[in-house]
Amino acid sequence: MRQRTAVVIGATGLVGQEVVKELCKREEYSEVTAITRTHMNITHQKLINKIIDFDYLEGMHLGLVDDVYCCLGTTMKKAGSKAAFRKVDLDYPLQFASLAKKNNVRQFLVISAMGADPASPFYYNKIKGLMEEQLKEMNLASLLIFRPSLLLGDREEFRFGETIGAKVMTLVGWAMVGPLKTYKAVRAEQVALAMVEKAMNDPYENVLVYSSAEIEKTERS
Repeated sequence: MRQRTAVVIGATGLVGQEVVKELCKREEYSEVTAITRTHMNITHQKLINKIIDFDYLEGMHLGLVDDVYCCLGTTMKKAGSKAAFRKVDLDYPLQFASLAKKNNVRQFLVISAMGADPASPFYYNKIKGLMEEQLKEMNLASLLIFRPSLLLGDREEFRFGETIGAKVMTLVGWAMVGPLKTYKAVRAEQVALAMVEKAMNDPYENVLVYSSAEIEKTERS
């Protein structure tokens, strides 16, 4: 069996941490490189943690990598401004995708959001939509886009709106069936599982998009 290598960007975030853990469990992956701005709290014999300044990516070399998992994301409150938010949720993913293409990466997997739309009146959804649109225009070897609903999990920082939303979704999640299933909150570890499973088992296509419902129903192979 040919073993694979992976790079995880945004590996200190809610989903990124779970992606790192999932990849380290898999025999199919021999090496996992987490590219972060601060040191991770996770250690594993397969894991390499590279600390870099995301504002100076021009000369970076990814090396021989099969799959790049882009799990970058922030909130307007944490970013502090629209410009800072745009940098994290749009500029950085595009720069890493460009690096992936230059290094002949086989697959680029990225977390977007349900409702992503470049024409959306909501700035968050608009930026996610622009990210998807511009990634598609790059003609990557294989682009996998994941659009989860509200994410559930234990965050290091407190986010009031998401915390309240998560509690509501937990209480009414049983009722989210049929057309409403699309809006059901999904746990971070489930998103991570879906990303790794799709990377390993789905056919290489130019662009594949996965809804929150599809993410939720993904099972371990």
